[in-house]
Amino acid sequence: MNTEEKLLRENIRKIIQIVQHKKNNEKKEAILEEKALRKIVRTLLKEEPVADFAPNQSTGINVLEELLKKIIPVLEEDFKSLTTNKEQRDSFRAHIVNGIEGLLAPAEVNADAPTPGQKDPLQELLNTLDELEVTVGDDDDMPEEFIDISNKEEAEPEEPATEEEEFGAGIQDREYNLTGRNMALRSFKKIRQNILDSYDVLADDEDREIFYDYLITNVKLYFDRFESELEPNVDEPTTPEYDEKVSGAEEEEFALEEYIDLDGLLEGIHR
Repeated sequence: MNTEEKLLRENIRKIIQIVQHKKNNEKKEAILEEKALRKIVRTLLKEEPVADFAPNQSTGINVLEELLKKIIPVLEEDFKSLTTNKEQRDSFRAHIVNGIEGLLAPAEVNADAPTPGQKDPLQELLNTLDELEVTVGDDDDMPEEFIDISNKEEAEPEEPATEEEEFGAGIQDREYNLTGRNMALRSFKKIRQNILDSYDVLADDEDREIFYDYLITNVKLYFDRFESELEPNVDEPTTPEYDEKVSGAEEEEFALEEYIDLDGLLEGIHR
């Protein structure tokens, strides 16, 4: 074996050692990276889960928040379907608010009713009045000279109010839009039980009061938002560069009309 062959073999062995060393280092680095990744994963698994719901300090607000998630989408869909005129939407919102107030009024009375064994002052007063004997003279006791001028004819019975008329009984403006009222009644039927169920959960006076006030306020605020989203007269954002370009184009068009007889030019072309 000559000197050149020995040198070649030695160089080949060195290259093999370098490649093998590099592979070993890469393998060690991969193992270290895998260990570090496993450590990070284990740390994440040990962490406390983050709560999705941040409760409010008031139970009434917490219950109301869950209620709004159910009823606001219903009100939004029906409200935004009234696109003929604003009077329809004004009537809709007025009847919804009036319906909520009328719905919760009896619930408040029932919640304030005395507990069993507790005396109700109003009921005691009514019982006392029932015990009093009041004597009213009959027609037979009147003297012969008395002339009865009361209307003997029976008044015709009034037709019972429709469901729609009863729903709008508390609205002060009697000129409200009937389409808005009818749509409000249909929408109110969808959310009525949800409101009662949420309100009945609350037994504390403070929670009931907060629930009632914030419910009315939020419904009105959401109606304001829905109306603004339907408002067509919204100014389009612009820039000074755009205004300058449009203004320059208009001036150029006016200049052409001033110096060129467009009507004559078109007439000449047709000829």
